[in-house]
Amino acid sequence: MSRWPVRGLTAAVFALAGLIFVTSANTAKGTDIRTDSSLLKLSDLIQQRSEHNAELDESTASVRADIDALAQRDDGSTRAQDAELAALERAAGTKKLTGAAIGVTLNDAPPNATANPGYPEPQPNDLVIHQQDLQAVVNALWEGGARGIQVMDQRLISTSAVRCVGNTLILQGRVYSPPYKVTAVGDQDKLRQALDDSPAIQNYQLYVKAYGLGWKVEEHDRTTLPGYSGTIDLHYAQPVE
Repeated sequence: MSRWPVRGLTAAVFALAGLIFVTSANTAKGTDIRTDSSLLKLSDLIQQRSEHNAELDESTASVRADIDALAQRDDGSTRAQDAELAALERAAGTKKLTGAAIGVTLNDAPPNATANPGYPEPQPNDLVIHQQDLQAVVNALWEGGARGIQVMDQRLISTSAVRCVGNTLILQGRVYSPPYKVTAVGDQDKLRQALDDSPAIQNYQLYVKAYGLGWKVEEHDRTTLPGYSGTIDLHYAQPVE
């Protein structure tokens, strides 16, 4: 065989290999495409934003306290108007609330959880807390006449949205991992009864029995819920002109 065809074939192989390397480099854009480093970076970014939002909440609460103090010096209002304003603030959740309370804790199933006898083997989604589970607890407590509700360390107001992404809770710009704690101030008997009567919670209890999801209800003789300290401005979409 002539050497020229062999040399030509060798050159073609090297050229093809070079093309593959260049394509891979462009696809990866300088990163290792076999690792999950991008996901880790995203997780770190979410955590940083959550911590920053917590700092902003503290700053907002401090400024709001200063504004309230200045307003109370000489606001020109009557005692009746002050009492009406205080009642509205309590209803809005912007003031502290103290009283007897119920605490509910939800948690994912233990690692490597298996089905208890008589139940089918679990799917991954059967072993974690979902958004509807937390919403069911919050809705039941409101239905039971709760005067105020706190999820984790944040007070709920009328515009609060309990949302879960994967197995994390996103509440008012901050991120939380299970176990999730919900605390409600109100008549303890009525709050317990509302939890027992909720069809959504009854369904959740089936997974507690089958796969060991966490569920604990506690009574507290006296608990103080913090006032909501975040922004209360409403944000809404506007049509493009």
